[in-house]
Amino acid sequence: MAARFSYAAPTRREQLLSLLADHGPGARVLAGGTDLLGDVRSGLARPAMVVDVKRVDGYADLAWSAEEGLVIGPAVTINDVLSSSTVQEAYPLLVACAKDLASHQIRNRATVIGNVANASPCADMSPALLCLGATVVVSSLDATREIPVTEFFTGAKRTVLAPGELIERIVVPPETANARGSYRKLKRIKGHDLGIVGVAAMAKDGALRLGISSCAATPLLVEGLSARDPADDVVAAAHAVISPISDVRCSKEYRTHMVGVYVRRALREVA
Repeated sequence: MAARFSYAAPTRREQLLSLLADHGPGARVLAGGTDLLGDVRSGLARPAMVVDVKRVDGYADLAWSAEEGLVIGPAVTINDVLSSSTVQEAYPLLVACAKDLASHQIRNRATVIGNVANASPCADMSPALLCLGATVVVSSLDATREIPVTEFFTGAKRTVLAPGELIERIVVPPETANARGSYRKLKRIKGHDLGIVGVAAMAKDGALRLGISSCAATPLLVEGLSARDPADDVVAAAHAVISPISDVRCSKEYRTHMVGVYVRRALREVA
């Protein structure tokens, strides 16, 4: 489907935010474009203005400090995360989820922030970021606000982002660095596919968290668990929060069953 829209690639942050403010709901942010361009071609998205963020100074930065943690900019790709020795060492769960996102070619374009902003219930990066206690820093021309990832999603493909806002960075706190992690993803086929069920687990200092995708309208966090809890109790806690549906890819009963299977496997891997 042919689509017409204006395109801008600002190099300054102020120029970018001004464009988003001027065009409001008609503006869409382009980083990797792996979701946006498909939506434009299919007619699901009809932007009047596409604003490319890749040229803005500092937006491709992936930085670590013991004080702030890991800071991920809007143009940081999935492959940037995978190739970072710092991320590999400090946040193995983030790496595990990144490895399962599509193919190498897609990961070379797709961005971490784009994967979160798209707000798909089956997003690969969201379970890890939920477990790791990440914060989304959202900016507009008038203000900047910090939002826990747990409060960012409001439904399938819906978030708290308002017109004129973009995610300027994601911050993963230092408190969850060096935690043990595991990610299991069920797909229809071997290789690269959307997740039917995704379960991430993180254990540190005796605490256990689970991130679950494809089992509700948003990715889910299960917290308040202990790494010493019996597996049956952890599975029950996961089953208590999910609300899977049956669709063309899977039945809700099978999703529920596989959550239990993957939780038990994850527990063994982070023990």
